[in-house]
Amino acid sequence: MSASPPRSHHSNSSASSNNNNNKEKEDSRPRFFDQKAKSLCWAKAEIISGRHPERWRKDAAGNVVCKRFCNCQGCLCFEYDHIIPFSKGGESTADNCQILQTRVNRYKSDKPLVNKTELEGFSCDVKFTDKELDIIEMAVYGDVIRPGNQCRCRTLAETLGQYKSKNPMPACKLPDK
Repeated sequence: MSASPPRSHHSNSSASSNNNNNKEKEDSRPRFFDQKAKSLCWAKAEIISGRHPERWRKDAAGNVVCKRFCNCQGCLCFEYDHIIPFSKGGESTADNCQILQTRVNRYKSDKPLVNKTELEGFSCDVKFTDKELDIIEMAVYGDVIRPGNQCRCRTLAETLGQYKSKNPMPACKLPDK
């Protein structure tokens, strides 16, 4: 039996070392936005006229989203999106963050710099009226806060006439039908 020639460990260890360095560099970047970046991202999103800005915003495609519906599926749900995808070198910073309706964000995936018209094409087809948004806000937050039109949710005892609230904010009048 003849011995096979010795292999050079240098090239293998060098390639392995480069892979490890790239992996370490990739691993050292935070994948997710921290709370400060999320707050700044929410704050820079478009405000909806007549809606409480801490509860409602428009995403980069012009869709209405509710702050309580983060990371869920549905027409009012949204996710924090990397404008330049993380996989393409985008950082998890407020400057590289936008809110996007979940459905739109899933379409965008790792595509960089998708224009607004293209994003709009993948938006949820359901559009909500002001009255429907009031009902959703009432269900989610227990009150409706709109400039000049604030109200609160009636308790069950109050609705049944067993209790009179001392809260000066009027109870919301929701549609019966």
